[in-house]
Amino acid sequence: MPNVIEQSRRNMIESQVRTWEVLDARVLEALAVVPREDFVPARHRALAFADLALPLDHGEVMLKPVIEGRLLQALDLRPEDRVLEIGTGTGFLTACIARLAGSVVSIELHPDLADAARARLAAAGVRNARVEAGDGIAAPPSGDSFDVVVLGGGVWSIPDRVRACVRPGGRLFAFVGESPVLQATLATRADATHWTSQSILETDLPYLHGAEPPRRFTL
Repeated sequence: MPNVIEQSRRNMIESQVRTWEVLDARVLEALAVVPREDFVPARHRALAFADLALPLDHGEVMLKPVIEGRLLQALDLRPEDRVLEIGTGTGFLTACIARLAGSVVSIELHPDLADAARARLAAAGVRNARVEAGDGIAAPPSGDSFDVVVLGGGVWSIPDRVRACVRPGGRLFAFVGESPVLQATLATRADATHWTSQSILETDLPYLHGAEPPRRFTL
């Protein structure tokens, strides 16, 4: 069985992730070392390495491997980076970020998902990531700043209170727009008021709670 799992992991990296122009050696190493199969809900374990967004409880999803690879490559994480992740999900992306960065604070709205992610991270030996249960969109950490902020679900627009968590010179990754076409966007904070942004790819995924598009009323 281990040989089957390792072959499936190699196939995921070589046939999926690399073909999406993810060539950063550190990112590929993280995807190869972090045991994705241990972060997938038991009912979907057979699909751990499939080119699919796997459904989670509460309408959340685990991102496709190719999306995770592009996200990690775009962030260009450094060992000294402090990272804030909003939307922990299974904790797999959290573990990959923790391998590439200095530390991670991850906020998950649903306490049961937060508890499960903590357990998976502990079992994987991840010591530089902390998972908190809370609403990272409505109440992100105040009075603190991070080198990198990652939003793990869709947003109609990026709230100013979330932008405020990024230090000058820091980066913010978000899936922005209106389903079914969200722009995976990397925004860099030049200074207190100025940002630059780069579109990485188009995709679709569920919105983070409180970040949905405004309702439109029709007659």
